[in-house]
Amino acid sequence: MDLKNPIFNDETKARQYLEATRWPDGAVCPCCGLSDNVSALPQNGSMGAGWYHCKQCREKFTVRVGTLYERSHVPLHKWLLATHLLCSSKKGMSAHQLHRMLGVTYKTAWFMAHRIREGMTPANPGPMGGEGKIIEADETYMGHASDTPHLNSKRKIVALVERGGAVRSVSVKRVNGHTVGKHLFMNADRKSKLMTDESSVYSGIGQHFADHETVNHSEREYAREHVSTNTVEGVFSIFKRGMIGTYQHCGEQHLQRYLNEFDFRYSNRCKLGINDTMRAEIAIKGIEGKRLTYRRIGQA
Repeated sequence: MDLKNPIFNDETKARQYLEATRWPDGAVCPCCGLSDNVSALPQNGSMGAGWYHCKQCREKFTVRVGTLYERSHVPLHKWLLATHLLCSSKKGMSAHQLHRMLGVTYKTAWFMAHRIREGMTPANPGPMGGEGKIIEADETYMGHASDTPHLNSKRKIVALVERGGAVRSVSVKRVNGHTVGKHLFMNADRKSKLMTDESSVYSGIGQHFADHETVNHSEREYAREHVSTNTVEGVFSIFKRGMIGTYQHCGEQHLQRYLNEFDFRYSNRCKLGINDTMRAEIAIKGIEGKRLTYRRIGQA
């Protein structure tokens, strides 16, 4: 998507683009869900352009209502530009960089980035894998060795990757059969073939899948024909480079949102036929039916 696109600098164009994306068949009332009795209010009226009235529930609304943009004073064209920037940057974009490029305060840029990550988070994702497909599972640990020399004090992450497909990562308090198994059983089809390293965590879990094969990293075995965990380790590599090089620090309460951001970009990557424009459109469609306030972000 060209950064000179008018939707990134013209509020009217941005609003029209968002309306067409959210309501391809015409405006729908976010209060009652009906569209038959919705009419546009005069653009030169006291409320300004972009307002609609629903005769069924008698509510007035704009395209922002019922989305992550509701009650935000940030212009829509800046929301669209911020979404495009986050979606097209492989290792993310810091709030300081957004603050400079968008011309908003650092606090506003930080809050916008978290709202966009919320839009990237799928609401009801289906199971990964399936018959004849391979799921790779692995865990990693975040934290500088000098600050957190023991694994128990590091942040723990478990990720599942469908080869040639999506990734789902989760932050856990402990890496054991219960936490890893819960993530696998909730997100992976048990008809899948499971590939892991030699960790004993997966020994009982693997029995519930169509097949379970391992590589022995302690013996310097990293691949054996089709058996490896190289895909999921590549995902971890991108995530860590982004967190260290771009974001540098994140509170433990925010880690899951950053995982969701990196998962989103990987699951909607160019190799799957999704370019930057399409990726941003998917993220923008994810804003509907979600709310995120300053207080909720701080308490996450």
